[in-house]
Amino acid sequence: MISKAKIKFIQSLHRKKIRDNEGVFIVEGNKMVLEALNSQMNVRILCAEPDFIANNNIGDIDSMEVFEVDSLDMKKISLLQAPQSALAIVEMPQSDFNIEEIKGKLTIALDGIQDPGNLGTIIRTADWFGIDTIICSKDTVDCFNPKVIQASMGAIYRVDMHYLELPDFLTEAGECGVKTYGTFLEGESIYKTKLSEEAIIIIGNEGNGIREDNKPLVSNKIHIPAHNSEGSESLNAAVATAICIAEFRRPN
Repeated sequence: MISKAKIKFIQSLHRKKIRDNEGVFIVEGNKMVLEALNSQMNVRILCAEPDFIANNNIGDIDSMEVFEVDSLDMKKISLLQAPQSALAIVEMPQSDFNIEEIKGKLTIALDGIQDPGNLGTIIRTADWFGIDTIICSKDTVDCFNPKVIQASMGAIYRVDMHYLELPDFLTEAGECGVKTYGTFLEGESIYKTKLSEEAIIIIGNEGNGIREDNKPLVSNKIHIPAHNSEGSESLNAAVATAICIAEFRRPN
């Protein structure tokens, strides 16, 4: 049985300010909740219908509260139009960024990405290609926004997210010899550019691209050429990210 107070608390986590204050985020959907339970993250609260609890052998887990709920209560706490049988409150991972994290690896840096669906898809794409660190500018959409979590399809459990002052990060990375690639209309075709295994790929804002302060910090300007000169003016940010990562991961 779940109390009205607990329902009200979970509903309050729909707001970023409350999530940040509590240090938790919401995960919805049977598959993603099971992934959370089996991940390295700490699940603080599990709300689930009886069949979910029985079918998945949900037992006692230290520090986790388990509430058996019915479909009416699930609708009260869910943000989904068609709620599934389980919802979890998961603790945000706590880790300070160290520049050593990106040495010898491919890293994504996001410059003002605003659409939750785009960010979630970028996290999912990064996970698919084995990228475990994403650097976000301070004004990038919250990675623990419920829409981002849903779009990430569980990848949020495996990709480290850091919100930093992007110019400072790019400057430090450059001083360490890490190459930085950003997409520009005047850039060299990505299909003709020699790409480094140790690199940062900067993805700009959906409408404005990479901001002026960060442009001088891009060491390699690249471009994804269009094959239809009369077609769309630009690519979706998440799609552009996927194309870039795929090229960097292409075997030599």
